[in-house]
Amino acid sequence: MDKPLIAQKKPYVIEEEPGTKFWCACGRSKNQPYCDGSHKGTGISPVKVEITEKKKVFWCGCKHSEKGAFCDGSHRHL
Repeated sequence: MDKPLIAQKKPYVIEEEPGTKFWCACGRSKNQPYCDGSHKGTGISPVKVEITEKKKVFWCGCKHSEKGAFCDGSHRHL
């Protein structure tokens, strides 16, 4: 299994509408922070996230968060 690439060393802050999102866990997507299928062959799968209400989301950009799809500040230690 490949290691995830660091897409950026800060979160993607997005005002999200309710719905299903697939967060890119591999760091290879050209449509960050969402999956575009670039993970194929890496052994890393996107993370399905259900957004239930309109809100600001801090998506992990470094792909090393202990909170999965959501930023926990891990980028500060890379």
